[in-house]
Amino acid sequence: MAANRSGGRWSRNGGALGAAIARARTTPPPTQQVFSPLGALGRRQLSQVDLIGQSLSTIAPATGMIYIAAWMISARPGLVGLAAIVGITAVVVAVAFCVTQFTRRLAAAGSLYSFAFHGLPRRATLTVGAALLLGYLGISISVLANSAVSLLGIAAALDVPLSGSGPMMVTAAMVAGLVAVIAVRGVRFATRAILVVEVCSLALICILMLAGPDAAGHPTTPPSPGTLPVLALIVVLSMAGFESAAFFGPEARRPLTTVSRAVLVTPVVCGSVFVFAAWAALTGRADAVVAAYFDGTASGVSLAMVLAVKVGVTCSWLACTLGCAQAGSRLLLAMGVEGTAPRSLSRVHPRLRTPYVAVASFLLAGVAGAWAYLRFFVQDSTAFDGFVEVALVIAYTLLAVSCLRFLRRIGEDSLSTTAVSVGMVAAGASLLGYLVVDGVARGQWVLPVAVLLIGASGTAWAAALARLRPHSLTTMGAFDSVETADLLPGSGTLILDDAGRPQLVSAHAGPGPRE
Repeated sequence: MAANRSGGRWSRNGGALGAAIARARTTPPPTQQVFSPLGALGRRQLSQVDLIGQSLSTIAPATGMIYIAAWMISARPGLVGLAAIVGITAVVVAVAFCVTQFTRRLAAAGSLYSFAFHGLPRRATLTVGAALLLGYLGISISVLANSAVSLLGIAAALDVPLSGSGPMMVTAAMVAGLVAVIAVRGVRFATRAILVVEVCSLALICILMLAGPDAAGHPTTPPSPGTLPVLALIVVLSMAGFESAAFFGPEARRPLTTVSRAVLVTPVVCGSVFVFAAWAALTGRADAVVAAYFDGTASGVSLAMVLAVKVGVTCSWLACTLGCAQAGSRLLLAMGVEGTAPRSLSRVHPRLRTPYVAVASFLLAGVAGAWAYLRFFVQDSTAFDGFVEVALVIAYTLLAVSCLRFLRRIGEDSLSTTAVSVGMVAAGASLLGYLVVDGVARGQWVLPVAVLLIGASGTAWAAALARLRPHSLTTMGAFDSVETADLLPGSGTLILDDAGRPQLVSAHAGPGPRE
């Protein structure tokens, strides 16, 4: 009887499927096609490896290892610093957990900006967009300038006399041009190229630290009250971009699965190598690597060691420049599609399927910023880095708020998601509050002003849009959606609702008021 029932059910299902296939063969193609607002990018291109490579390249873990090791050597916090890095890594992983609550449900080129729209008001969403754009642009400016400095450092190690602001700017412009060509050439080529470069540079730095002398280590000093917040900002900046795979949801093969994995795996991998770098600094194994990068042969390190370190770090800078350009261009494209930024930014190359206008705009802004960075911040980038760090903390904190409200709105919140979201909001707000109070108390106004300006950016942006492009405020939150080509002919019809979003209706339903 069970077999007969199963067979009957199979026969009915098979009959229904056969009828659907037969109907699809005889159904004429629809006269009106509905496309995804992000379909021009080319869907189902990127694999899991490509997405992990994108996120790793944006972080540039090889360079982060150098700077974290240098900080551990100079500040000498001992095991307290090592434990703090582990704790901050856990916090970033918790932020990644909040991000995956969106990536499991949505695929959007705007990443956190597009996700935030589903849980925040429009002004707060625009604040996330401004903070994210400032964060990625700031990282791009820094790595573009540092890649030029690092390349000239290699030339100096080889006794090639190149110095001064002129050669640095020319080198930065050449790097930006090379990055633009690769980014426009194609997303698969770019992600795989940067993955190879980043893995090689990361392996090189790890090997050099492992091969370092087994020194007795450095004496530790009790960390001052301001030491750990500074370390937190350094690690957050070093891990910035872990979520950049989320910019490529519309281009991924299985976005709801592969993007989420990349977002979760990347901070774990990078946090592990940062902990390794901190351990190497505590044991003295990182001394030679840090000295080789910052002081060259003047530190007493061999020329071969200096070249190996500088080449590895330079490759990481270059990969990070490309990763930021890829992510930043997708953010600009999403804003262009919505109309919250100039519409020209939404143009996509018809053959290469890359947002060439957004790539060029992002890199031109990066070159202009690199000129200012090399002129004013190359010797001491504390103020510049602090501004970027504040932007990222604001973006991550607001995203945690959005995650909490989004899951509650759709009825899929749980004790774990609520606890993590509330914890992230508390951690982010506490860090921002400390920066404001500490900056005011010490008369260092860069960070308090950064918090004020970035916090008010969404309100100012919304006011400008309400005056110049009021319709764009109703078209925010663009994400990848089903297209007419995704449907079996005869199974249903896609129409656009009043907000321009696709809606699936029965193929046999008559025309409704929305049509």
